[in-house]
Amino acid sequence: MSEKPLKYILEAALLAAGRPLSIDRCLSLFPESEQPARDDIRSALNELTEDYQDRSVEIKQVASGYRIQVREDYSKWVSRLWTERPARYTRALLETLSLMAYRQPITRGEIENIRGVSVSSSIIKTLLEREWIKVLGYRDVPGKPAMYGTTKAFLDYFNLKTLDDLPALSELRDIDSINAELDLEIPGVPVQQGVEPAVGPDPENAMPEIPPGASQELPENSPAIEI
Repeated sequence: MSEKPLKYILEAALLAAGRPLSIDRCLSLFPESEQPARDDIRSALNELTEDYQDRSVEIKQVASGYRIQVREDYSKWVSRLWTERPARYTRALLETLSLMAYRQPITRGEIENIRGVSVSSSIIKTLLEREWIKVLGYRDVPGKPAMYGTTKAFLDYFNLKTLDDLPALSELRDIDSINAELDLEIPGVPVQQGVEPAVGPDPENAMPEIPPGASQELPENSPAIEI
């Protein structure tokens, strides 16, 4: 085993990775003969979490693993490091994503029935390209429509460990409340970021820009880009 304290090795790896690291990925940092126990990895990460309690950055566990990110209280200053215009997403895209998050697996047709309007193919394409959704299977009805659900990338972006961390539907009165929860309850931004172009050409229905929050893996986004 290395003479360097385990928690400092993991801290260096988290800073360098710029994306969440799972326990297995942390174990892969060491030769097989020197690998620490999984419980030792968890204990070291817990120690780091405690060490960061009074700092502007934090250790955060999301669906894909652990990462170091800027605390929400400091994101308004950090976001000024990026001058690119934030992406703006349409209300239709936000409603579609919300329904997929809460009612998955769900088909495009089922979303259209709930919303009362058709779902643009560009919305599905955008969500798939961002890897926030994926095809979970196909409904056993005529036409075999695809059933969609959210991904680990979705959970990572919104600082969620599991879908259970979403606010309960009983606590939300309508789709606007759901969107508000997704927009505002985002605790932080990653320490290192890339830049991604804006998405969503519909200015009439575009949602207003919101404060920066969490993000997904490098280099596909920046703290200036939110949903």
